[in-house]
Parts: sequence; structure tokens; C-alpha cells
Amino acid sequence: MRPDFEKGNGLVPAIVQDYQTKQVLMLAYVNEEAYERMLKTKETYYYSRSRGELWHKGETSGHFQYIKGMYLDCDEDTLLIYVEQIGAACHTGCYSCFFNEVLPYHFSQNIFHDLYDVIADRHVHPIEKSYTNYLLDQGVDKICKKVGEEASETIIAAKNNDKEELIGEISDLFYHTFVLMFQQGIQVEDIEKKLSERHQIAGNKKDFHQRGEY
Repeated sequence: MRPDFEKGNGLVPAIVQDYQTKQVLMLAYVNEEAYERMLKTKETYYYSRSRGELWHKGETSGHFQYIKGMYLDCDEDTLLIYVEQIGAACHTGCYSCFFNEVLPYHFSQNIFHDLYDVIADRHVHPIEKSYTNYLLDQGVDKICKKVGEEASETIIAAKNNDKEELIGEISDLFYHTFVLMFQQGIQVEDIEKKLSERHQIAGNKKDFHQRGEY
């Protein structure tokens, strides 16, 4: 399966996303030569419409993009490329080219993915006095200690029958667990997949009791 380059006079747009956070990094254009080079090297190549030439992302800046996955849309005329971004994607030095706010984004349909994305972004863009950066710098022992402390505090809040306190402690436990997940290279999707597998098993009560699921 190949992009239909004829539709766009030899070019197809490519949406580029961070393979871990799924953050949209940039939009570029790809011709057939760039496409072939990407398949061969697993690094991104684009076609500059302004300069009229091929360019290898990172060749001059050192901000390479290592391809982790590539998909075509339903019409086979747009590429979606998942990359490991080294440094910044944008020529301005910003991690993503999409930083100019037109309409503010407030509502989240999946706070867990957003929380994980924030943790991942702190790793790429450290912030002074950031608690997340502090935990990541300290490493697994410190993170595990905090997970244990928050689990204990969650239990105490439950025993105290204090709903508001319990909500706060569960939220803290989730946050520290997500930091541990990121530090260990576990994605939210990994947990979703495992829970989905267990949910399917749980459809047969006799089976899941025997197998110890839920």
C-alpha cells in the first residue's frame, strides 16, 4: 500500500505525532522520493514547497525524527507518522509547531491520557522546581516509596470515612502511579489493553474466578 501522490500533484501531507504522548508535532509534505527514503532509513524526509527540494529532518539542527510507525488514511492521500522526536520539532525551538492558541482547550475526555502526557512532556521539557521532574530525577526507589505512601494514606482516608479526603488521596495515588508507569516505560494503552483482556474474561464468571482475574 502506497500513498496516492497523483492526487496532490506529487505531494501528500504528513501529520507527525510523538509516538509516546501522541502530541501533534508538525505538518509537512512528502513526495515519492521522500517516502522511499523514510521506508529505507526509518527517519523522516520531507519536501519543502518553498525551497522546492527534499530535506532530511534534523540534518542541520540535530533534531532528528526516528519513525516508530506510519499509516495511511482511508483515501490513501495523507500520512500519519509516529516518531521519536529528538529535541524540538519546530524551527522556533518549540517542541511542537502548534503553540499559537486560537481557541483555548479546556475540556478533556480522558484525563488519564492527559495526565500521562503532562508527565511525558516534563521529561522532554524539564521545568525548574517541577515535582514531576524531581521524582523522575530521583528514580524508581523514590517513586515507589511515594506510591506506597499514597496507598497507605488512601487506606487511612477510607477507614476515616472521609469522602473528600479519600478522593484527594486516590488522585495522589493515581498521579504517582502514572509517574511510575512512565519511568518504567508503561503506556496508558498497556493498562487499557490488560483491563480489556480481563474484562472479556470476566464475561464468563466461572472462568475468571478459576483464573484469578478480578
